Amino acid sequence: MVAGPWLVLVLVGCGALELAWRLPPRSGAGATGPALHAWPLLAAAAVGSGGLAALSWTAFKVGALSYGGGFVIVPLMQADAVDRHHWMTDGRFLDAVALGQVTPGPVVHTVAAVGYAAAGVGGALLAALVAFAPSFSFVLIGGRRLRRLRGDRRARAFLDGAGPAALGAILGAAVPLAAAIGELWQALLLAAAVVVLLVLRGGVVPTLLGAGLIGALIVTAGGPLPA
Repeated sequence: MVAGPWLVLVLVGCGALELAWRLPPRSGAGATGPALHAWPLLAAAAVGSGGLAALSWTAFKVGALSYGGGFVIVPLMQADAVDRHHWMTDGRFLDAVALGQVTPGPVVHTVAAVGYAAAGVGGALLAALVAFAPSFSFVLIGGRRLRRLRGDRRARAFLDGAGPAALGAILGAAVPLAAAIGELWQALLLAAAVVVLLVLRGGVVPTLLGAGLIGALIVTAGGPLPA
């Protein structure tokens, strides 16, 4: 995906453009509070400190910015886990995504695998907790206001603008994941899965489990295991 870790800005920007198009800003709008300007400094401090602070910041971004589904946040997560902090290789990150897809709670399980690679079992538990906290807090605190928010023209305008960008982000997430494929038999399984899902209209879960079983049989029979 071209946007890579900046995809969240793309989503927010598309939503903001749609909002501005439908509802031009009123004159005399107040300026943002000083607390808003502190977030870039906190983010920079967390990333720069490394270790558990960097892991917590990555997990928080995954939990708080997964608009449009878990795959939307994959390039951002991959940029942190593989390119920036080197907790995992591309192949191991692809395994983490696969683990998330064959278990309930795909985003939390994937970021937990990233946390395990960064700091063992404690890192996995920390990453899962931090990633789960934003959505849990959103529902717990704002649940009573969700119905009102659904009827708000400004909220609908923002979501209508961000929605198409989210679809593009989900599609674009397949690019860095496909690039992590290291063995020929994986590429053949990818092609077979595309045919089953898009042409034969097969189910997602049977396709995932079937491909996983075939991969296990290939490696058991002596096939190469991806690095």
